[in-house]
Amino acid sequence: MHEEMPLDDLISSAAQDAGGWLGALPVALVATSSDGMIVRWNHGAQQLLGYAPPEVLGRHISDLLHPGADRSLGRSLWETAATGRGVMGTVTAWHSQGHPLELEIWACPVPDRRHGASAVLVFAADAHAARRIRGSSAVWDGLFARSPVGIGVLDTQLRFLQVNPALEAMNGLAESAHVGRRLAELLPEVNADQMEEAMREVLDTGEPVLDRRRTGRTPADPDHDHVWSCSYVRVEDPGGRPIGVIASLLDITVQQRDHTEAEAGRRRLALLSEASSRIGASLDLERTAQELADLAVPHLASAVTVDVLDSLARGIEPGTGLSGGVALRRLGKAPLTGSAVTQSLAPLGRTLIFPTTAPYTQALAARQSFLIAHLDERSVAPAARHSPKPAQLLELGVHSFMMTPLIARDMVLGVATFYRTGHTGPFGSDDVTLATELAARAAISIDNARLYHHEHETAVVLQRSMLPQHITPPPGIEIAHRYLPASDVNEVGGDWYDVLPLSGGRAALLIGDVMGHGIAAAAVMGRLSATVRALGRLDMPPTALLHQLEATLADLSDPMLATFLYVVCDPATGHCTVTRAGHPPPAVVQPDGTVYLVKTPPGVPLGVGGISFTTTDIALPPGSTLVLYTDGLIEARRRDIDERLGELTGLLATPQQSLDHLCDSLIAHLVPASADDDIALLAARIGGPAHQPPV
Repeated sequence: MHEEMPLDDLISSAAQDAGGWLGALPVALVATSSDGMIVRWNHGAQQLLGYAPPEVLGRHISDLLHPGADRSLGRSLWETAATGRGVMGTVTAWHSQGHPLELEIWACPVPDRRHGASAVLVFAADAHAARRIRGSSAVWDGLFARSPVGIGVLDTQLRFLQVNPALEAMNGLAESAHVGRRLAELLPEVNADQMEEAMREVLDTGEPVLDRRRTGRTPADPDHDHVWSCSYVRVEDPGGRPIGVIASLLDITVQQRDHTEAEAGRRRLALLSEASSRIGASLDLERTAQELADLAVPHLASAVTVDVLDSLARGIEPGTGLSGGVALRRLGKAPLTGSAVTQSLAPLGRTLIFPTTAPYTQALAARQSFLIAHLDERSVAPAARHSPKPAQLLELGVHSFMMTPLIARDMVLGVATFYRTGHTGPFGSDDVTLATELAARAAISIDNARLYHHEHETAVVLQRSMLPQHITPPPGIEIAHRYLPASDVNEVGGDWYDVLPLSGGRAALLIGDVMGHGIAAAAVMGRLSATVRALGRLDMPPTALLHQLEATLADLSDPMLATFLYVVCDPATGHCTVTRAGHPPPAVVQPDGTVYLVKTPPGVPLGVGGISFTTTDIALPPGSTLVLYTDGLIEARRRDIDERLGELTGLLATPQQSLDHLCDSLIAHLVPASADDDIALLAARIGGPAHQPPV
């Protein structure tokens, strides 16, 4: 037989187990006989009013009331004992320390079968504390019922005890469907396991968890994914023991979508910004195509190919029609390794032929992006008639496909193709817009590369056509010459050289450099070259000839400058007259191996005007070599000009077998693989037999 639990302990334990406001409110238990005499006084009553049990037992309960209080309530208590009804109200009691204390009391009769009378059981609590707790409860009830935030109360087993209307609406389930069930049982299409793990963490540590994301679908909206921000706090009893969890949920689907779209927008802007700096900087057709492919992977697609019209790749002006199909050359592909998709596609450099009815041709003809958001057997059927490749791509996991034509200046140049595999979502309208922007940037760069090569070839052809095609040196002078165009179209154009026969067996050696680039500089160079040939044959004095060249430049609509070096040589005597107009000085290699730069006034470039030119006379021993050159031979980035001139003279001091070997050696040692500027070089051995190096 179990030992009977004392009434005081029973009341205290029941109140604590009840939780909520009852567990937090100290309650006094007082029992009176039917005539109002106090027969029981528990520990809670002693804490509330300060009287020990011996001080109050046997006294009438009305003795504890405040002397000035209304005693009608006290009398009604005993009347209810006879009628068997309960009563509650507020009375003012007298504390043992001599001050009034407002109490809320709940009284009910307790029939006594043995004596036929009723005792009265009275529960009393501090009225101020009770009102405060009731107010807090009212606030909670209002918040719980009217809050737009979903709120759920769960026990320590994470079973729902109560949910508010907002949470009912979010989950699409009534409160009755929640109570007694766990989240994992109730909503299997959300990440319930992660949420329950977070709630167990709260129960174990007491630390709240804030803004944990729940994603998935609920019966409230079974066709769309939602995102909720969830926070969890532990609920404790007065003793600090965990008795459950309060969960609050806020649907942030719209905000999350806006944030995702904003992030995607920022990524698109960043990608376009990177495209502006990376694509087309080299003005190289193949490199530009590959740059587009590299940039789009993996930011936009899993794999990318870039195909350019075959005629464009071969340097031929592209046509305007596609009625007979199209030939495309693959110039870009990414990733180059590690992708089964790109490994299955045609390699770089391959020319692909597509008939008129092929999707590639149709996409180019329509001049619009072509999108298959969800690639399947049905969607690849039209292309499968022309090639088994679409079916192979489907087997390799390609689930979304997009083609975007490369269009610049209203001309179709090629097409970029984008593939997606794996867990990445399908291409959408935003992806089409981004691909179109990238393709447009690449197309402009590709067309610029086309125009660059066209202008470069035009400038080189013009330049070479204006150089002397056949130089016949006069007797007594051996000649070798070289011309090397710059690698950049913007640098091609203004360098030239020539050898003119003069009266009396003399010859004029000349070299010049128009300060400008491209076709315009080449054209001006042609005018100067023709003028020099005409005036030179008239045996005009060098200074007068230079002034006439200045007049030729002055006739131009746009001001131009040119450096010029004019050397008149008599091979019979070795006498030379040197006239400079801002040009680098000629170098002399004497038969004994001595090398020096001719010291002569540098003058100013032609076209400056208002400056008198002077001549310098030098005498060369028979067999001496004059070397004339333009600044492209000696100028180099981040190198001092005097240092470079020292390299030139050092190379000239090396014994040479022939003038051709000398020219080749100078260019090989002084010029990098791709010249930054045009280079013209003229070497002349004056009088006597060719100098032979010692054996």
